[in-house]
Amino acid sequence: MKIIRLIFFIVHVGISFLLVGTLLNAYVPPKTFPWFNLLSLGFPVFMIVYLLLTLFWIISWKKRAFVFLLFGLLFFKPVIRWINYMPQKNEIPDLKIISLNAKGGFYGKGNIESYINSQKSDIVLLQEYGINKKYQFNGMKEGSQGHIITVFSKHRFIEQKQLIESDYEYNNAYASQTDIEIKGKIYRFINVYLQPFKFQKSMVKLNGNSEEDEQKLKDVVKRLIPTFKMHQEQISAVRKSIDESPYPVILAGDFNSVPNSYEYYHLLEGLQDAFVEAGRGSATSFHDYKFPIRIDYIFSSLSVKPLSYKVDRSVKLSDHFPVIATFKSEK
Repeated sequence: MKIIRLIFFIVHVGISFLLVGTLLNAYVPPKTFPWFNLLSLGFPVFMIVYLLLTLFWIISWKKRAFVFLLFGLLFFKPVIRWINYMPQKNEIPDLKIISLNAKGGFYGKGNIESYINSQKSDIVLLQEYGINKKYQFNGMKEGSQGHIITVFSKHRFIEQKQLIESDYEYNNAYASQTDIEIKGKIYRFINVYLQPFKFQKSMVKLNGNSEEDEQKLKDVVKRLIPTFKMHQEQISAVRKSIDESPYPVILAGDFNSVPNSYEYYHLLEGLQDAFVEAGRGSATSFHDYKFPIRIDYIFSSLSVKPLSYKVDRSVKLSDHFPVIATFKSEK
């Protein structure tokens, strides 16, 4: 039994170091050391193992349980970026937003239109909407289109600008800023689609053959690391739009990045995560893999209070679930 406890202790300490590595993404950019960003992908697994081992020490009546419990408090905020249970707010919202990666409309353009129309939102931000798709949403006008992203609004467009342009060979990212007047107040909406990893299920599915699986893992890492570095470049243009905005900002879209990543920390700076402030349940939004993945977000300026946040799992309009948030502008 002592040997088993020693092994568990070594594993627990090792997991603790890996979790700390995910926190360092707030400070270390991918171009300097991309491996911390790689660790962020495994955060849910690391945290589950950490909690199970802590429970083992509690059941074993070991003093080290208190040390691991206290140390685990460092990860409370990172955990609620994945799973959260905020009490329901009873205030009346001023604004309702939907963000959806539509996967080119391959699940049915009509299904997307029917769903969006039923939600009666103020703003709809689409990623991968399908360049040949012409959506019709009740009472909404479409802003200027990018090849990847587009914005619909029930309210008046003031100004629109592309922040990231795709060149289709090296860069497949897109981002835009759209200033919209709503009830006499102007907001800046930033729609983001960062560089995708372009994985197919066959590329990440292990089949039990050690040599093939090892090669698959190497190929995955070779694709992840350069993409992390591209994200670092891409978010600089988005940050500039946020930092220079004279209006409250709402940032949404498919970041192709998980919570606790470099991208998450640096896009969130000066803003608030609507899920952390008002979400309930799991924030996992990409459902094509069994592994929990949250890559769709809605952030807002501190002056725009999130009242609710929902990942709508009742529909399958693409390989992403729609993300819906409501807000109240503070006077």
